[in-house]
Amino acid sequence: MAARRPVAGSGALATCGLESILEALKLLLSPGASDSGSLQITKHDVLLATLSSNLSALEDKLLKDPHWKKLKLLRDEIANKAEWPQNSVDVTWSFTSQTLLLLLCLKETMIHLAADFSPGKPSLRTPEAAPALSPDTLSISQQKTVQSVLQFVVTFGVCPYLVPGVGVPLRCRTAFGAVVQDVVCLSAPPDATRRLYTSCRILLNIAHHTSLGSLIFCRHFGDIAAGLCQLGFCPTKRKPLKPEEEVLTEEERTFSREALRDILDQVYQPLAVRELLILQGGPPQSCTDEKTQVRCRAPAWLRRLCGQLLSERLMKPSGVQAVVRGILEGAGAGAAGGSDAEAMAADWKKCDLIAKILASCPQQSLSPEDYYRDICPQILDLFHFQDKLTARQFQRVATTTFITMSRERPQLASKYLLEPVLAPLHRCLNTAEVPESGMAPGTILVTEEELSRCIEDVFKVYVVGNEPLTVLVDSLLPVLGVLFSLYCFTKQSVSHIRSLCQEILLWILGKLERKKAIASLKGFAGLDTSVSSLPSLCQFRAAAQGGITITIKETVCDEDEDEALYQKVSSEQCRVEHLGDLLSHCQECGLAGDFFIFCLQELTHVAVENETELKTKPFSSKSVLELEQHQTLVEGQGQKLLVLQLLAVLCERMSEQIFTNITQLKSGDFAVLKQLLPLLEKVSNVYPDPVIQELAADLRITISTHGAFSTDAVSVAAQSTLNRKDPEGEIEEQQQTSHEKNSNGSDLEQQQSREKSRQMGLKSHTPPIAQEVSASRTTTNHKSGSITTDQLQEVILSAYDPQIPTRAAALRTLSCWIEQREAKALEMQEKLLKIFLENLEHEDAFVYLSAIQGVALLSDVYPEKILLGLLAQYDGGKDKHIPETRMKVGEVLMRVVRALGDMVSKYREPLIHTFLRGARDPDSAHRASSLSNLGELCQRLDFLLGSVVHEVTACLIAVAKTDHEVQVRRAAIHVIVLLFRGLSQKATEVLRDVLKDLYHLLKHVVRLEPDDVAKLHAQLALEELDEIMRNFLFPPQKLEKKIVVLP
Repeated sequence: MAARRPVAGSGALATCGLESILEALKLLLSPGASDSGSLQITKHDVLLATLSSNLSALEDKLLKDPHWKKLKLLRDEIANKAEWPQNSVDVTWSFTSQTLLLLLCLKETMIHLAADFSPGKPSLRTPEAAPALSPDTLSISQQKTVQSVLQFVVTFGVCPYLVPGVGVPLRCRTAFGAVVQDVVCLSAPPDATRRLYTSCRILLNIAHHTSLGSLIFCRHFGDIAAGLCQLGFCPTKRKPLKPEEEVLTEEERTFSREALRDILDQVYQPLAVRELLILQGGPPQSCTDEKTQVRCRAPAWLRRLCGQLLSERLMKPSGVQAVVRGILEGAGAGAAGGSDAEAMAADWKKCDLIAKILASCPQQSLSPEDYYRDICPQILDLFHFQDKLTARQFQRVATTTFITMSRERPQLASKYLLEPVLAPLHRCLNTAEVPESGMAPGTILVTEEELSRCIEDVFKVYVVGNEPLTVLVDSLLPVLGVLFSLYCFTKQSVSHIRSLCQEILLWILGKLERKKAIASLKGFAGLDTSVSSLPSLCQFRAAAQGGITITIKETVCDEDEDEALYQKVSSEQCRVEHLGDLLSHCQECGLAGDFFIFCLQELTHVAVENETELKTKPFSSKSVLELEQHQTLVEGQGQKLLVLQLLAVLCERMSEQIFTNITQLKSGDFAVLKQLLPLLEKVSNVYPDPVIQELAADLRITISTHGAFSTDAVSVAAQSTLNRKDPEGEIEEQQQTSHEKNSNGSDLEQQQSREKSRQMGLKSHTPPIAQEVSASRTTTNHKSGSITTDQLQEVILSAYDPQIPTRAAALRTLSCWIEQREAKALEMQEKLLKIFLENLEHEDAFVYLSAIQGVALLSDVYPEKILLGLLAQYDGGKDKHIPETRMKVGEVLMRVVRALGDMVSKYREPLIHTFLRGARDPDSAHRASSLSNLGELCQRLDFLLGSVVHEVTACLIAVAKTDHEVQVRRAAIHVIVLLFRGLSQKATEVLRDVLKDLYHLLKHVVRLEPDDVAKLHAQLALEELDEIMRNFLFPPQKLEKKIVVLP
């Protein structure tokens, strides 16, 4: 009998099918039919009864059912070979043993089926057909059955035998787990440790099959790993007296330790990290069970073991990524970002935790330097993930780790993190280390990918991390010049790294000490040659993918020296302008103001220089020493010219908010400004313009008194500069408001003293500009409703003053009152309109422009009353004005049209008819002006001309064909171009009745018009019309989804 058993087993192995084994497993898992009506039966009794009933049903089925005979033979053969106790008083262990036997049968059967399978050759007729499946492949329902069986095996055979603190207790998992924990009889043989060892070893044996192993480790890896940790590493309480008393032999413990390391190496590494972290545990936590059981903290030996195993995971290739994924995915982020990825990305606490783990050197490492050498490249790789959600998490972890390492070990971080990141920029500075073969013209020093990655990594570490550590700041200082040169190059074209370079430069300038920041800005401007910049033999070039490369510059021929000199001068000018743009973002922190003061200090050296230094001898009579001195002098002159250019750019680009802190101008600064006094005195005596002379004298007074006294001329000069920068007057309003808020008694006293000086006869000595400023300051500082009738009458009389500045100032004052809605001024609207219209005929531009502004403001207040009168003035008639005055009225009308906005449609027809009549005026300038106004009016009306579209087009066609003046014909054709451009695709609807006539007109102009400009306008109009008709006849195809509800 003993000799024939293997033969029978072999046949069983060869012929037993998967269906019978899976049916047997289902029978074991089938729920029992208990008497649910009896209240005396508890859950424990129901569970035990169900397990016993299922075991009995399985034995009966195996004995009586002939179809299961082969399965019984296979099970008996495997059971005879088994070396673990299969029967016990404890029903749960008997159930676990039978389940393990059936799983072994399943594994053996699947192995034999796969070995006997020989797939046929694929058919050439149907190459797209899927290949035949292997017979050992489990269906989805079969996989669910196996998963349920494995869950029962782990629940009955592993979890109940874990000591407190190892793994998650059953009581803290589910209510069924608590029942199982109470049902298992630990006192019955075999011993609990032996049961745990048997279950883990058999499960590992089953996991050798790939399909079954994935099902086991996918859900139960943590419990199996916990069991192996306990079996292999848990210390025994006492040494057994006899060998036979040992529950586990040393070989079995060794097997458990080796098996633990094997499965840790085999499984998905983030899964291993996550389960080890769970095993390592944390502070004690309360369970959510009804009994509120307290979960024990992991024992010390397990915490040390998990820490050691985690360190081993970390030290492996791609170990950093595994640790990061294990922690983030364990927190619910998912393998590829998941639904909680955004929440995870915002959770800085977990990022700090990972950073501390990665920054701390494990005990397994030989030295911190070895650890950093292995880990830092993996940390840098975290910056370069492509998936958006995962990349966001990984980059945040990498940034936090980068900063933590730089804080804890700055030297190692500088060597293994900062140097690799900044290597492309250092490669440009250290060209001496590049071999001669790599210095050929056109050779690429830094590729597009390297430079883009470098800038992006620097941005993520410095700007996003925002930790001004000393090691970070010091490492970036040597390459600031190259960064600024790169920033200047990106400003000349479109590049995705432009904003990154700007943010990096702004960050480092804001974090540096003020002296170092000023020194860096000096280097950017070219005032300090000690600041390293891009070497002259290197150059930036645009790359194919939108990035930038750094290459070796081509050698310059003698013939191209002039071009090279031009390129050098233009590049220096661009650098200064780009520096001004950069400083425009540094006004709030005060850096721009400090650098402006520094430039003023440098300007004083230019002002007090000795003019005799420039008087030099001819080159032929110079010695070598004199030539060197002359070269030094020329370089110094170049530096001074650069300072002047820099100041000009700063004055142009910076706003009045450049001095955010009034204490920036200290007594020491005024001491520096006093060096300008001799130059100002010279200007006040020699300069031919008296206004500039007086302004220089007033500046001398302001500097000498440290700003305690400032004349009106200085204020007006500053205000006019600001008005040129802000034509809409926003800055003027801000300064006016601040002046009203800060006025006090001392200001009133100064004003009274100025009035007394005027009464004493000093007014005649005041220049016209001062009178204008005084009048404007006196009148515009009144609040709304504060003017009196006498003041109004005085200003009205001044509007007829023969002195041009006084008259213009009065007109400006009246305009200001109208804009402020002064009641007394608005009551005299007719008189004010008459004053403005009379001043329109004045020949001085300052006067009639002020009058134009006044009429426009008055029309904005009373459009219905004044607009029609202006149209009559423009149209002429009996009291026809001279052409210049009518054109000024036309300018007023267009300002009113712009001010009305959408309300201009109310006055559409009178405006259009007036301009159409103006197109027939005898004066050619008036005709051209009317057509120009008509074109702008059409734009303001959004080309909604209504019923007058025929009149407009007929007028334009007639003028374009018959007018003798070329300027008028140009204006007419330009209006047609505006119509086509503005209407675009609507032209076929709005102009459908006249489109053919306009087309014929344009063709006529192109063929017969002698003026080239008019021809060009007509050609542009034809191109617009061609594009419109193409889109109308051949509209672009759009794929749209439409839902139609049928009746």
